[in-house]
Amino acid sequence: MTERGLNCWEYQGCGRGPANGGTCPTASVDALDGTHEGVGAGRACWVVADTLCEGEPSGSFERKMSMCRKCAFYHRVAVEQGLDYVSSEDLHERYCSIG
Repeated sequence: MTERGLNCWEYQGCGRGPANGGTCPTASVDALDGTHEGVGAGRACWVVADTLCEGEPSGSFERKMSMCRKCAFYHRVAVEQGLDYVSSEDLHERYCSIG
């Protein structure tokens, strides 16, 4: 079994993960829990609207993807997951179909 991957709030060091009250929307996305071995959407943060990226709310999925595709964490997850990487579009569809 693979170990849990590093979540975005751990990588970024923002302190907004579940251990600190989960103030980031990614920390409480049950629909994506376990994706890429993360907690909530912690390893699929690019799918969740209005996360803080570079200190600013990121906006919608469509708006933020151009920023996320330049993010070192986004690329790290893709490399770590290799063939098990789930595309952003598939994750977005899964995230939006819940609820």
